[in-house]
Amino acid sequence: MRFLKQSEIRNMTLECTRAGGINMSQGVCDTPVPDEVRRAARAAIDEGCNIYTRYDGLPELRAAISKKLRRMNGLDFSADGEIVVTSGSSSAFYAVCLAILDPGDEIVLFEPYYGYHLDTATSLGAGARFVTLRPPEWSFSAADLERAITPKTRAIVVCTPTNPSGKVFTEAELRIVADVANRHDLFVVTDEIYEHFVYDGRRHLSPASLPELRDRTITVGGFSKTFSITGWRIGFSATKREVAERLGFINDLVYICAPAPLQMGVARALERLDDGFYESLAVEYVKKRDKFCAALERAGIPPIVPQGAYYVLADTSRLRGTTSKERVLDLLERAGVAAVPGSAFYQGSGGEMLARFCYAKTDADLDEACRRLERLHA
Repeated sequence: MRFLKQSEIRNMTLECTRAGGINMSQGVCDTPVPDEVRRAARAAIDEGCNIYTRYDGLPELRAAISKKLRRMNGLDFSADGEIVVTSGSSSAFYAVCLAILDPGDEIVLFEPYYGYHLDTATSLGAGARFVTLRPPEWSFSAADLERAITPKTRAIVVCTPTNPSGKVFTEAELRIVADVANRHDLFVVTDEIYEHFVYDGRRHLSPASLPELRDRTITVGGFSKTFSITGWRIGFSATKREVAERLGFINDLVYICAPAPLQMGVARALERLDDGFYESLAVEYVKKRDKFCAALERAGIPPIVPQGAYYVLADTSRLRGTTSKERVLDLLERAGVAAVPGSAFYQGSGGEMLARFCYAKTDADLDEACRRLERLHA
């Protein structure tokens, strides 16, 4: 564990607090929690839903997740035996890695990657190989993916929409993943936590909805971002029964269960919120994206406009400093806006000219961040 250090995401949050800046580094999602979600969790506490749940979660939440996956993702997973409720999507991913990786195995990550995916595998003695995506579309080829496969490869990790780039994988790209995974007998592990944040007419496609991927995919998701409840830690995994059973046993061993009343709150909210709620998320966040990207452009920090999620990578080459960390610290000092250095998402030097910003902010904070950025240019 000597490799572990505090992530740059949390480092910049601390730097932002010290500087009294606006925190656009960590994806805390400090927008309001929907009334239905808050009321349902309070009612669950008052009704006495406060003890351990079954290791794979409350039946009400598993049933609600199963129904949601079938209706919105085209995925048919049974609430009894194929879905495991977890303490957030990160713990679901950790359980997956414990279940399928031995020391010395490897996973494939698309770069820029989410650092917790890499660190989780590394903490278990596994390695990683990287497929570097090419901006502005963050594209890759079948040959790129094939070159990353070795005899040690055990799984391909697909994060869509992607943190930090906002890439949304297309059906053609997922079929490339499917072809490679089937030929090499690999798991496909998905992180779909940002599934409802998709813009400009694109659609989120769950990899497991492709028939050729259904039985080798472990779908990871959650509600932290959708309901603005990052501190509640309610996530899930969905996969075929024999794998889900292992994931459930690991979940019990490491976490016991996710918080019971919060599970119930999410279950009831899933039942009560209609499609209009999810459609409004994309409408709301595309406005935030466009406003913030325009401010970055005016500030001389050109953005690579994201297709989904609520992060944007931007070119910081005009800021002061020789590394991405020095540049984001310069931005924090002069503008009072915190971002994450791009180097946190790359193994090599590919991120040294980039910074990641999170625009999941209240309108007031987002407007103030835009004003500060524009004063920087002036």
